Amino acid sequence: MPLTEPYDDHLPPEDRSDAAREAGEVGADPVDDPDGAAAAPEPEPVLPEPVRQRIVALTAAVLPGLPGDEVPVPLRRVAKFAPNRRARLGAPAIAAQLTADPLFRQRVTARVLADAGDLGAAVVEGTAPAAADPVEVAALAYLARPRGWRDLIEASGAAVRAEAESAVIAELVREAEQRATRAEHDRAVARVEAEKLRDELARVREELGQLREESRQLARTLRETQARERRANELLATERGRAARATADADAELRRARARLAEAEAAAGAARTSAKEARSVDDARLWLLLETIGQAAVGLRRELALDPVDKLPADFVAETSADQPGAVSGAATRARDTDDPARLDQLLALPRAHLVVDGYNVTKRGFGEMSLEQQRKRLISGLGGIAAQTGDEVTVVFDGAERIPGLPPAPRGVRVLFSRKGETADELIRRLVRAEPPGRPVVVISSDREVADGVRRHGAYPLGADSLLRRLARS
Repeated sequence: MPLTEPYDDHLPPEDRSDAAREAGEVGADPVDDPDGAAAAPEPEPVLPEPVRQRIVALTAAVLPGLPGDEVPVPLRRVAKFAPNRRARLGAPAIAAQLTADPLFRQRVTARVLADAGDLGAAVVEGTAPAAADPVEVAALAYLARPRGWRDLIEASGAAVRAEAESAVIAELVREAEQRATRAEHDRAVARVEAEKLRDELARVREELGQLREESRQLARTLRETQARERRANELLATERGRAARATADADAELRRARARLAEAEAAAGAARTSAKEARSVDDARLWLLLETIGQAAVGLRRELALDPVDKLPADFVAETSADQPGAVSGAATRARDTDDPARLDQLLALPRAHLVVDGYNVTKRGFGEMSLEQQRKRLISGLGGIAAQTGDEVTVVFDGAERIPGLPPAPRGVRVLFSRKGETADELIRRLVRAEPPGRPVVVISSDREVADGVRRHGAYPLGADSLLRRLARS
């Protein structure tokens, strides 16, 4: 196979045309016939594949060392490739140029033989050392083309083929040995597996005998279970009949109980009617008793000739800075915890009632979106309306170490107090309640459970902030 045959099909169209053109111009080595005319060139020898690859590798190695004008145009771009890419990518162009351009081949041969040393000299003389690589000898012979170079290439090809056949035979022998080893190993494994299978078969037969015995026992158990199930179904049918009879008796008893319940409800309605009539009589008696007590109090006031006072107990509490001892005892039974607005109206209707309000507790619950100043003004003005309507004493308490400047004057009947430094409004409210005389109705407005529990123990009426807010909204 010629050197260019494996590569011509891989050349790009322009490279193939250039190679053909240059081959036509230069031609192969001419051989003169006896008449003096140029004979036809001999065909290129068939090169083994390793020899072709070695020729291309040698040429690619010396290609960058050639002067630029000695490098054919198709190979100038290949000469710039990296060493590891030059022989691989430029092989088609190098092979075509070596075949078509004898002058280029001679230039390459000169450099290759210079690098080959004694081996190159031997090849030029037409001999090949016995220890030399036949591929290297054939590649140098193709480039140098001494006398008998075709014989060297043919001998190299035979050596390469012999080495390849030897390698194939060695590989076949190695594979045969491996297959024999695997076969022997497989036979040994098969013998072991056969022993295991025989043992397993014996074990399975033994287990099969046990399973047959268990199956016979399970069959006997199943027959006994089915007999018990039949007896249980018979008992279940009997019990269902008894349960149906018991259910019918229970339904009858339930109807009798409902009839008795209807009779009891009718009796309870009649009792409630009687109790309502009795309560009306008691209310009439209580009204007459209170009227009598009121007349007696008027007469007592005339008899004692008490003069009107300028200050009330709450005024004295406002002027002190510490709690006064002496909690009212025995009056806690008056307290009731409710947020009913109607309850507030009933308490304020009592004579000489005193309304004590936890200021910020009410304002933050009712109109907390306002500033503190607007909250105080709105609450105080609303309490002024209640004081004017009821004539009761009204005291509102705020947290604060001292009186806030710029506070407008309180309406008539409304007292505005601020807790002192170190004292909370809750403590001031409890002091106000303790200062009142036993028997006077004191109403405390606060949703603080601690405040409500504290004043309830001293006989006051605690109500939630919602009751006062509804009363203010109604005014």
